[in-house]
Formats: sequence, C-alpha cells, structure tokens
Amino acid sequence: MTNPPSADPARVGSGLRIGVLALQGDFREHLRAAEATGAQGVAVRRPEELDGLDGLIIPGGESTTIDKLARAFDLADPLRKYIAEGLPVYGSCAGMILLASDIADPATDLSGAPQQTFGGLDITVRRNAFGRQRESFETDLDFKGLDFSATESGVEPVHAVFIRGPWVERVGPDVEVLAQVEPADPGQASHAVPLPGAARIVAVRSGQLLATSFHPEVTGEKRVHDLFIRMIRGEA
Repeated sequence: MTNPPSADPARVGSGLRIGVLALQGDFREHLRAAEATGAQGVAVRRPEELDGLDGLIIPGGESTTIDKLARAFDLADPLRKYIAEGLPVYGSCAGMILLASDIADPATDLSGAPQQTFGGLDITVRRNAFGRQRESFETDLDFKGLDFSATESGVEPVHAVFIRGPWVERVGPDVEVLAQVEPADPGQASHAVPLPGAARIVAVRSGQLLATSFHPEVTGEKRVHDLFIRMIRGEA
C-alpha cells in the first residue's frame, strides 16, 4: 500500500501502524522508537495482529528463540507470506538474521535441524560475528540514505552499538550496502574477531526491506527508524 506523505515532517510516521514482533528481545525499545516518529506502535504476537500494518520491525534478541517462538505461535508462515508480498520490514541485529536468506553458521536444535529464517533479503549473515557479549562495542558509521537529516555541515555519522551483532558476508545483486565497519576503525580495538583487509557490511536495504547489525533503538539514534518510515511512504 502507498501511504501519503506526512503533513508534519517532525512526525513522519503520523497515520501509520507499525508492528513490532514482540516474542522476545528489545521490542519495547522499538515500539517507543516507532511511536517517536508519530506512528502507532503495535506489539505483534499473533498472526491476526499482522493485518492492516503499514510496516513491521523485527527486534534484536536471540534469533534462535524468536525463530522457535514464531513457529510455536503460528507466526512464521504468515510472516514469510507478508514479507514475500511486499510488507516493509526493518530487522535489527537478530532481525537482520531472521530476514536473511542464508545463515553461514546456523544454530541447530537437539535433532540437528538448523534454525529457520523468514527470508526476504538475498544475503548471507554470520551470527555473533564480532564476538560475544564482552566484545560489544560502539563506533561511528557513514550511513547511506540519510540525506533528509543533512545540515549545513553535511550528514552526521550514525553512532552504532554492536551487541553480539552479525555481519553480512554476501549480498545479492538487488541488495544495497548502506554501511560498513572499516577494519582500521579505532572503535574496533576490542574485537575478538580480526578484520584483516576487508570492511564488514552492517546495514543493507533491498526494496522495502531494511536491516542493520546494530541497535539504533538503544542509543536514541532516530534516523534509521525515520528512514524506514520514509521507505514505507515512498520517500526514500
């Protein structure tokens, strides 16, 4: 569905219903971030709560747990259907993993079956790529697509927090890379995983799908959610 531009640029989400998958993880923070844009935030725990949404956010958390709960609550197949039919979705951290078509290192259950994703993004991700909880770090990123936030001095970098975050190891031809962590960044001093000679992709977009390895909802960085809303409205 095509949504009209917001009459109030400061409340770009006015008139929109944005769902947040609320099975596990930091869904409350994403609900607050969505509502800060002026949108109505909807906690999604049942299939019928997907009806009538203008967009959906899949939060950070445990991708394996969200996968299992989505199947237990009969949400996995409806989510795949809505995504395939063009529902705009933003996935943060675990949400990026769940939007990926492939996982380089999937977790397995007791029977040996690999974890599942909802798909939609033609990417391969690696879970916990930057290390475990103690290797969490912050850094500033050049992030494409935020021209709407430009000032006289240009577009400010995005301050990103990585907590057991994935990175993207492969992108398909229709996937746009929005941000990368450069191997020489001083903020990477605590990385458990060496980054020799290659930047690591941490934000991507394909059509109406957006994903980041990091958590803008925990730092007060509003522009990533604003970008998602503008994507829904056809303004980005």
